Amino acid sequence: MTVKNKKQFGIWMDSHHATVAGRENVETGAFVILCHAGNAGKESNSNEYTANNQEKTAVHKFFKEITSHLQNAEEVHITGTGTIQEQFINYLAEIPQFKNVVAKESTSNKMSDEKLIEFISEKFN
Repeated sequence: MTVKNKKQFGIWMDSHHATVAGRENVETGAFVILCHAGNAGKESNSNEYTANNQEKTAVHKFFKEITSHLQNAEEVHITGTGTIQEQFINYLAEIPQFKNVVAKESTSNKMSDEKLIEFISEKFN
């Protein structure tokens, strides 16, 4: 009997930066850093409506950059500061290719790449 390994990813994120970790090879199970994504944020604008739209667009681009590294994801653990994790989980639920992803979240301070790999490895073992 074979056990199917799942495509698992871990993300540390705040509203300006994200680090994505995933398994280098589904069979070996070792996590590696896949990418660092950034959100430049909105540009200054005197029109509140335009500023709000720019912010939404920037966040959407940020989320798209992250999801481009989550190929065939089945489980995702998201950690970090602020409320951006919850927004990202809601974003995943709205996209057909990610609607069945099991997404969990936790809160943590900024951590190094090595600590993130260690943290995510513990969450999925």
